[in-house]
Amino acid sequence: MKKLFLGFAAIAMTFTACGGQKSPDSIIGSWVMPIEGQPGKTQGIKIEEGGNASSINMATLVYKHWEQQGDDLYLTVKSIGNGIEIEGVDTLKIEKLTADSLVLNSNYGYMLRYARQK
Repeated sequence: MKKLFLGFAAIAMTFTACGGQKSPDSIIGSWVMPIEGQPGKTQGIKIEEGGNASSINMATLVYKHWEQQGDDLYLTVKSIGNGIEIEGVDTLKIEKLTADSLVLNSNYGYMLRYARQK
């Protein structure tokens, strides 16, 4: 946990050292994807400055923190489902990051394709 905290502190210091300005292709923001079988509905993740993260329209999957190291994105997540709570860290590879698109490759062999929520 100490190592994770130090990573968050490094991210915060880097952001502050850059004058607090984020580039158009910054990972900071709200990222959503369509919910299969529910037209017009989306779900996703909000990635905030300082290492905080939160879920968008996902009651059973709670994002808490994030850290980026190169092309790797680490998301601390708590799964709340079926009466069991499991907390862990998802490691995802950033395949694409633009001003309006984020594509992540999961450890489990599937791609997560997000659009920036305006």
